[in-house]
Amino acid sequence: MPKVADRTASYFPVLAAERLDIALCRASTAVSRAAETEAAQSGIGVGQHLVLKMLAEVGPSSQRTLSDELRIDRTVMVGICDALEKDGYVERRRDPGDRRAYAVTITDSGRLLLSRAEAKVPEFLDATFGALSRAERAQLSTLLGKLLQTCP
Repeated sequence: MPKVADRTASYFPVLAAERLDIALCRASTAVSRAAETEAAQSGIGVGQHLVLKMLAEVGPSSQRTLSDELRIDRTVMVGICDALEKDGYVERRRDPGDRRAYAVTITDSGRLLLSRAEAKVPEFLDATFGALSRAERAQLSTLLGKLLQTCP
């Protein structure tokens, strides 16, 4: 009779083929861990990177908008913005459209940090998704985009 390890060594591919949700969760966890490791080396967390990227591209935004758009829990977003503000990468300013609210705005030092972090993204993506061809990566991106449009 084969050893237990021998019988179970190839079970996950079978499970993943049957349960796409489980395969996607496991892949997401692996990519998330790789992103956090890369982020730690860059000196900027994944959440911080996403906030700076959105602010640079969209402009000043409320913490609520950042939280909703980036799908980051609101209490976590407060911590992210607090840390970015403490380090001088963002500022909270009164929202001219709603004097009761604040808009988070990226600073010049935040743009510089984002630029350095963004420069490392292509290498990270190549290392993380190296098992996929360029065409497969494009297909995965399209499929995930479709899936995310239907998920809350």
